[in-house]
Amino acid sequence: MSGLSAAATRLLLFAAGPALRSDFRILKMVSTSMASRTIKDPKNSKPEKSRPRSEELFERGKKTLVGGVNSPVRAFRAVGGTPLVIDHAKGARLFDVDGHEYIDFVCSWGALILGHAHPDIVSAISDQASRGTSFGMTSPLEIELGEKIAGAIPSVEMVRFVNSGTEAAMSAVRLARAFTERDLIIKFEGCYHGHSDGFLSEAGSGLATLGISASPGVPNAFASLTLNSPYNDLEAIENLFKQHPGEMAAVIVEPVAANMGVVPPAPGFLEGLRAITKKEKALLIFDEVITGFRLAYGGAQSVYKIDPDLTVMGKIIGGGLPVAAYGGRRNIMERVAPLGPVYQAGTLSGNPLAMRAGLATLPKLEAPGFYEGVNRKTQRLADGLRIALKDANVQGHVNVAGSLLTIFFADQPVRNYADAKKSDSARFAVFFQEMLSRGIFIAPSQYEALFVSAAHTDADIDRAVAAARESIAYMQGN
Repeated sequence: MSGLSAAATRLLLFAAGPALRSDFRILKMVSTSMASRTIKDPKNSKPEKSRPRSEELFERGKKTLVGGVNSPVRAFRAVGGTPLVIDHAKGARLFDVDGHEYIDFVCSWGALILGHAHPDIVSAISDQASRGTSFGMTSPLEIELGEKIAGAIPSVEMVRFVNSGTEAAMSAVRLARAFTERDLIIKFEGCYHGHSDGFLSEAGSGLATLGISASPGVPNAFASLTLNSPYNDLEAIENLFKQHPGEMAAVIVEPVAANMGVVPPAPGFLEGLRAITKKEKALLIFDEVITGFRLAYGGAQSVYKIDPDLTVMGKIIGGGLPVAAYGGRRNIMERVAPLGPVYQAGTLSGNPLAMRAGLATLPKLEAPGFYEGVNRKTQRLADGLRIALKDANVQGHVNVAGSLLTIFFADQPVRNYADAKKSDSARFAVFFQEMLSRGIFIAPSQYEALFVSAAHTDADIDRAVAAARESIAYMQGN
């Protein structure tokens, strides 16, 4: 690692994570990229943008915020460098505290399908704030948004609003166990359903990013109630049901996996899960926190024509404010308190600010051609990335589903978590830094999705593709 300071070398070792520290070839690739961008300006490379204010605030934040952040992936540990500290955002743009502008393909991790600070949503939130931010009692807004969701998703006859996807998934699983009077849950390796205890083994999202296979602090007794299975493998599911007859309460699945990177379901996979769970009298839970109102107005279940028993939602339904929900068949949801004995409650559940934001968002998604337009831009971006990889002779695959996509630096197609983990995370880190230096912000992890919004223009897509071509060509030449 000649040419780098000791501090930079330590940063690279830290950023690479435990699984990569022993791989000198990969670390050398990352160090060479960072050195070339800070010391010289070779062909296709751009100097790293100076972010002194961001660095100052991040260091200050580390004194009171754990790791300087409130969600681990924001710390850039998988990609190195100084994390972004954002001052404001508008449309498809982020603006950091140092005055740099970025085209944003993270979109608050998928919540902002209309882009940042949409004027109608800002107006709705501002108006509602003047009327009250939390009542502690029911408002008409909760009923109206509940009706909108039930009208969009036929499998959802009743809904309960909560404040995070974690809370919604946790509550849905509790309800499934109570309804079936069984204890075991099946989840899929690489799928992420929040950070409640039962979901923190072989999970995707931040755990995959940080190389954490299971979280300390989860008692074995809890972990043993959740069984993991490879995504897109029906035979494995059938075997688990055979090994535990009459014990399975539910199968929970992301209908399109988006927390190991984007991995669409194989033909027949979701249909098979529906058939198996019906046969075994277990519930099928779709976690549509990401795919809900993103793949289509009726979520992934309307695209794949599968009716789950319960659905977990979040992100888009709150228009960028903290909100989530779980819902499903009436006879199941009526087991939730106060109608039934399954307890769940929340001080800010259904708060009027989030309800107004959701009510300002969902009607815009019903506009004719809305999803066709967003998906068309996403496909253009995916095609551009594939061509850039091919032209530079760099191994990689681009998975796309609706307005979600991931570029995997892998030599084989990615169909499950085991495939995703074979991706070259260090090469992705170089790609991330090169894209960032060109004003393109993508998720700082190989195991996350890129999100395209209605605010992105064709010119934004063109600029992102051009930046990717330069970044990938630079990577191949160095």
